[in-house]
Amino acid sequence: MIEREVVNRPVTPTATSQDVAQFENTLRPKTLDEYIGQPDIRRNLTITIEAAKKREEPLEHILLHGPPGLGKTTLAHIIARSMEGQVKVTSGPAVEKQGDLASILTNLKDGDILFIDEIHRLRPVIEEVLYSAMEDFAIDIMIGKGPSARAVRLNLPKFTLVGATTKMSMISSPLRDRFGNVYKFQFYEIDDIQQVIQRSAQILECAIDESAARLLAECSRQTPRIANRLLRRARDFSHVKNEELISKSLAQQALDSLGVDNLGLDATDREIIKTMIEKFSGGPVGLNTIASSLAEEQATIEDIYEPYLLQLGFIDRTPRGRVATDRAYKHLGFEIPANSQSTLSI
Repeated sequence: MIEREVVNRPVTPTATSQDVAQFENTLRPKTLDEYIGQPDIRRNLTITIEAAKKREEPLEHILLHGPPGLGKTTLAHIIARSMEGQVKVTSGPAVEKQGDLASILTNLKDGDILFIDEIHRLRPVIEEVLYSAMEDFAIDIMIGKGPSARAVRLNLPKFTLVGATTKMSMISSPLRDRFGNVYKFQFYEIDDIQQVIQRSAQILECAIDESAARLLAECSRQTPRIANRLLRRARDFSHVKNEELISKSLAQQALDSLGVDNLGLDATDREIIKTMIEKFSGGPVGLNTIASSLAEEQATIEDIYEPYLLQLGFIDRTPRGRVATDRAYKHLGFEIPANSQSTLSI
């Protein structure tokens, strides 16, 4: 499978190297009590962790799935701390050979957490090794070649595998069925995002007005990672302008400089809608045609830009192509045509 290069946008939910190195590690909560949002997951995890501790058993394997930027990696580290174990982090693309996985597994200790990000990108031959490791805490490796080759079983410590994925459908059924706990991450409520911003501002020692925090929350696409990124840009503005407080007006200036509007749309998002309305009368129009008009790759529009526009109800997919909805017309200030093709009402 070919992985598309991540588009560098202030509102992309995918982690960048700058996010990880300079920002996220210091802002991530350390306990479930500090973790904001995802109440159902926190409640169920609390019970599961307490029960496992009382029985002095390792946690059942956990699968976390949902859109990027919602806190799956953070939760994996919290689980490890709650179980008083170490967390070993890797990703699906990084495990290329069976020997790579065997090396990781044999270096674990009882109670450790193995966190595999992008677990849907594991090769099938690697998954085969995981099956016995997850069920029997043992792996079979081949020693030698040809007629003299023999299988040797290595016993493993009692570990917990925590897998994270943004594409649940790409995980094979045999692997998915071996997870005892499967949790789906939901997009955050605006109130929760505002709490995330206010907590991050305290850690960064930058004062922020409540109205400014609310404004950034409303523009964050209901995603904590984007909210923290917008806060960082607003903090830059406050430092440059020698302001001790991030006010609503200053936060608005930061958003304007990034081209982010009140719904979290950036310039490219708006250009896609504008192209559909001005050049193709709102649609229906094929995705390939839209991509050619914008000089973008079709896959980039489909994977990066379109999901949020669909979530907002600004685009409708039909058998004949994409259609700009009445909501999109209203948001960009266009007059809704009498013969609008939209199937969604305002």
